[in-house]
Amino acid sequence: MNIPIRIAAVVAVQLALVGVAVAPQLSARATGDEYLFRVAPVDPVDPFRGAYVALDYPDVYPAGEDHGDGTVFVTLVEKDGLWVRDAYTTTRPADGPYLACDDHGWQLRCGIESWFLPQDEAATFQQWVADDEAVARVRIDARGHAALVAVEHR
Repeated sequence: MNIPIRIAAVVAVQLALVGVAVAPQLSARATGDEYLFRVAPVDPVDPFRGAYVALDYPDVYPAGEDHGDGTVFVTLVEKDGLWVRDAYTTTRPADGPYLACDDHGWQLRCGIESWFLPQDEAATFQQWVADDEAVARVRIDARGHAALVAVEHR
């Protein structure tokens, strides 16, 4: 095998790996329906990391709850215009909106826990979240993959 073919093969494998890594987020953004969730900060804006905030979804999967290791599905119901947890299950639900999450023993990770924003908007954002006036706009596809598309003032 000559060198250009090897390089092309390595590049193709790397592109395939990137595609696999971002497929759930892309699927949610492209085909998902929008849902609104109440959010709370876990980590405030850090001046060393920029305008990055780690978010908690206290009505969906509060930080610190243990569900064991592996994949956990969080079924959702609407309450007062926002979506909240109905139940946790380790088997994929047949229908209805749900989140497919990885459970690391102390925290569920559903792919919607981080929010990045321009530095000039950080103070306003922190105030919304501190005053419990922030909602996350999340797109969820039919397989439970989620993508955080906005955090807004309610």
